[in-house]
Amino acid sequence: MPAQQVAQVDSAECHAACRAEAQASCHPAATPLSHTVGPATVKLSRQAHDDEGFMVTQALGSLAVALVAGLLSSCAPDTPSKYFVVHVVDEQTGRGVPLVELKLPNEVKYWTDSGGVVALDEPSLRNRDVFLSIHSDGYEYPQETLFGHGAILRVVPGKVHELRVRRTMIAERISRLTGADIYRDSELAGLRDRSDVPAGTVLVLGQDTVCGTIYHGKIFWIWGDTVEPAHWNFSVSAAISDPRDDPAKAVNYTYFTDGEGHTKQMLPLPREGLVWIEGLITMRDPHGDERLIATYTRQQGLGFPDECGLALYDDTLCVFKRWVQLPCRRAHYSAHPFLHDGYWYLYPWLRVQNDWETIQDPTRWEEREVRFPPNGKRPSCVVWNDYRNRWILLLEDTGEVYYAEARQPEGPYGEAVKIIHHDNYNFYNVATHSFFNQDGGRVIFLEGTYTDSFSGATEKTPRYNYNQVMYRLHLDDPRLRVAQQ
Repeated sequence: MPAQQVAQVDSAECHAACRAEAQASCHPAATPLSHTVGPATVKLSRQAHDDEGFMVTQALGSLAVALVAGLLSSCAPDTPSKYFVVHVVDEQTGRGVPLVELKLPNEVKYWTDSGGVVALDEPSLRNRDVFLSIHSDGYEYPQETLFGHGAILRVVPGKVHELRVRRTMIAERISRLTGADIYRDSELAGLRDRSDVPAGTVLVLGQDTVCGTIYHGKIFWIWGDTVEPAHWNFSVSAAISDPRDDPAKAVNYTYFTDGEGHTKQMLPLPREGLVWIEGLITMRDPHGDERLIATYTRQQGLGFPDECGLALYDDTLCVFKRWVQLPCRRAHYSAHPFLHDGYWYLYPWLRVQNDWETIQDPTRWEEREVRFPPNGKRPSCVVWNDYRNRWILLLEDTGEVYYAEARQPEGPYGEAVKIIHHDNYNFYNVATHSFFNQDGGRVIFLEGTYTDSFSGATEKTPRYNYNQVMYRLHLDDPRLRVAQQ
């Protein structure tokens, strides 16, 4: 399966598409994948992905990986590729590192794709030694030269050079989840096939703030403002994906569309304003059917909301409809609801019983006191973790993410430990999804919006800006012990 299969769901067929038993479009048939530099090609069955995003069969294992690496670095094609390929990997895991900046002496910059690959095409520099400055938030290149941290490489088209960087933060950057050309340089270099995206399929360039939940056997995703090539969606976009997707390899979104090639407005409201969904709740209605409820706000810009309430998902029309008006208690804030002891918790300082009638009555919503870490920042989300047998709290502070634990969702939470940092760039509305946990919760994944907004950034990172970036965290990392005491 490609690293990201982008498909679409039109309104006429959405009811069936939302159901687990009718999701053939979410499971593209397996086909061979070619790894190529020039005409030399290795054909591998699409049965499994290795951590680099290069696909190998489980039977071949590490031998196949070594064979592919050898061919990529030593083959001498009759018609060489025009690209000099730089592959940046984490020295601890050997996995490609996304979002690494490589800068030439003439200030030309490249950024590694989600495979950790840059396909460098600079005709004037061919067959010359060139200094590459290497920078990535949360990583460092240990070698220092007279020109700074970086490496002097001979730029030879058709060749692949590996650079190893050292991770300086606890969490590991995995991939960019949204936007176009996620593996652009890997595809240009012939290291992976171009994802087969049918003509007319919606093309998303940027998406803000994610929320996801399991609904009718699929992961139901929603985002805030969504950027397309010549179109913006300010009324919520959505997609579904298969819970069996391994987030370390791919999350394959199937977007809801409006039939005109755009992401569908999932919560259209009669009054003007930005419409943002804060959280998703699943609940049984009086007939015993599973329903999907969203908390939402409508507002002008970043000010206090003009409208707050609950929206109910229409499974036939594949759209949310305004259902219950609620008082606006605070400014817009992502809720990331979770169920505990018969209550849905939001933010997490607000809760309501998991009951169809109760949730519709604003007077029966309860505010709770939450005791956050003594060094706490802005709380982002709370989830239960089976491995730690604790509640996990993620907090954020302008590009930084912190980790804390407690025995109860209201706390008290112990000292928070920084797990992610971005220099002069923002990373907000961070969420971890329990349905992605691996090894009994020992490994978790978290994502957030990577953006220059509300930060000290002086330039925007091409393709990455205003998109979701995924990280992986191992909860047995000894550097987390302070937070786990």
